[in-house]
Amino acid sequence: MCLAIPAKILEIKGKEAVADFGGVRRSVRIDLVSAKAGDYVIVHAGYAIETLDEKEAKETLKLLEEVLNA
Repeated sequence: MCLAIPAKILEIKGKEAVADFGGVRRSVRIDLVSAKAGDYVIVHAGYAIETLDEKEAKETLKLLEEVLNA
């Protein structure tokens, strides 16, 4: 089973970005999407694969947190 996680793009340098995964910052590739700082993206295996609107991203993050705390 694969899992993709929403993250907020904080800064971009070329085709690599720093993304915030709920307080954890990681480097992700943005080759597959058109994203800018402040955008939310779905990240799988280190690649942003889709952009999300902020409301949808925050709702997904909340649901993931509930599952992890169960």
